[in-house]
Amino acid sequence: MKQVANKDAILRINKDATWIEEADLSFEVNESDGYALEEALRIKEKVGGEVVVCSMGPQRAKSVIKDALARGADRAIHVLGDNVVHLSPFAGASVLAEAIREEQADLIMTGLQSDDYGYGQTGVILAEILGLPHATIVIEVEATGDQLRVKRELESGWYQWYTMPKPALLTIQSGISQIRYATLKGIMAAKKKEIKEVTPDAAIVSQPSQQRIEKLYLPQKSKQTQFLGGGDAKRGAVELAEKLHTEARVI
Repeated sequence: MKQVANKDAILRINKDATWIEEADLSFEVNESDGYALEEALRIKEKVGGEVVVCSMGPQRAKSVIKDALARGADRAIHVLGDNVVHLSPFAGASVLAEAIREEQADLIMTGLQSDDYGYGQTGVILAEILGLPHATIVIEVEATGDQLRVKRELESGWYQWYTMPKPALLTIQSGISQIRYATLKGIMAAKKKEIKEVTPDAAIVSQPSQQRIEKLYLPQKSKQTQFLGGGDAKRGAVELAEKLHTEARVI
């Protein structure tokens, strides 16, 4: 579960124009990761087992972990480090793979993509590193026995049902279900749950990234007004239709 900047935060670009200023930002859990947690909790309620949350980041990421434990997760793994926040998808997936490999999980669920970078790559790369079958953009999960039946969202309103074996990895789409709130009982219980801290592999973190942001900027605002038809509505409509056809190419 990734910690990202709050959606209502006022974002300012840093002086190098490579990312946003994070010093004064408030943070929250990545939206689709929250839905992945909810789906994991629902599967646990149906078939048993335990839910283990893994989050990567500095000490402030503990708030994401504690919230997940309060909602019903059983324990957590915190990949602790200030140098893991802006890793590339491959490096991030490599660090996560080393952190969770020993768990031998039956099912790993990640969010479809992060609200900040939005690469949508970490989950599928993690599956490849761990040698697991995976399905993306999942909007429904049926977990029975040794198999999974998942519903995937495709383009143009199409869907796909797919049956796959376990263990497996799924990337979960936002809106798959209704997210529960942490109860007072859950918040109190979370204080006694285990949070295992692990250190990321320095060799992985220090590797040069194969992708980087060259420049981050806000789009320049501009306004251009044209008067069509010279006051004649009929002629204006004809000119507008012509521009929509030849310039905008929408008709």
